[in-house]
Amino acid sequence: MDNLIEVNDLHFSYGPLKVLKGINLTIPRGKVVGIMGPSGCGKSTLLRHFGGQLHPLRGSVKFMGQVVHELSNDELYKMRLKMGMMFQVSGLFTDLSVYDNLAFPLRENTDLPEEVIRDLVLMKLNAVGLRNARDLMPSELSGGMERRVALARAIATDPPLIIYDEPFAGLDPISLKTIANLIRTLNGALGTTSIVVTYDLMASLEVVDYLYFIHNGVIAAQGSVEEMRNSQNPFVHQFLHAEPDGPISFQFPSKPYGEDLDLRT
Repeated sequence: MDNLIEVNDLHFSYGPLKVLKGINLTIPRGKVVGIMGPSGCGKSTLLRHFGGQLHPLRGSVKFMGQVVHELSNDELYKMRLKMGMMFQVSGLFTDLSVYDNLAFPLRENTDLPEEVIRDLVLMKLNAVGLRNARDLMPSELSGGMERRVALARAIATDPPLIIYDEPFAGLDPISLKTIANLIRTLNGALGTTSIVVTYDLMASLEVVDYLYFIHNGVIAAQGSVEEMRNSQNPFVHQFLHAEPDGPISFQFPSKPYGEDLDLRT
């Protein structure tokens, strides 16, 4: 099977707010795929469908050939063991050391002896340049170090799929470049498939093999990095050049401002 994930006509709403309006995309094995779009376009909502936290109103998500929303709780748990996740806010356990944060998924999901877990933890920390930070607490880490620990934990069990949710948010240029290089390097070294969900365009263009742009609940554009750089699509052009005017509106959808003012008089 060439595709690790297949999304077909995915629809989802939060009450009356329609977020996903027919998403279609595929994630090929072994590739780094970027999912981009403005804030609130549904990127994180799409990720929750990948992991089965949300059920679609219509359509489906397949992971390794299985329809995610049709899985039982036990099947869903086993499926999630094949996914690593670098959360938007790192999500480290604040009362555990760096070492124990990485050891946690190995202790929880495997029967490996502690000496093997130790070797694996040090291996992952060494990969992100933080082997000697293993005894620090999350509160003692800088923002960039915290992201690197979160990345190391995401790859702790060598999952077939690693998902990075806004991995570049709030990072200084050096830390951002380091994280971007790590994502690219680790994907090749581990032979995994990676999804990078972000709105940081320049960092993504250095990392991904293929890009999907989400706007207004659908895929507005897709293609290789080179195709997107040369695209004449108005949405892509506005996003690439950070222009204030274009298909992407700054204002959340609403009735005319004047009507709200009239209601107050």
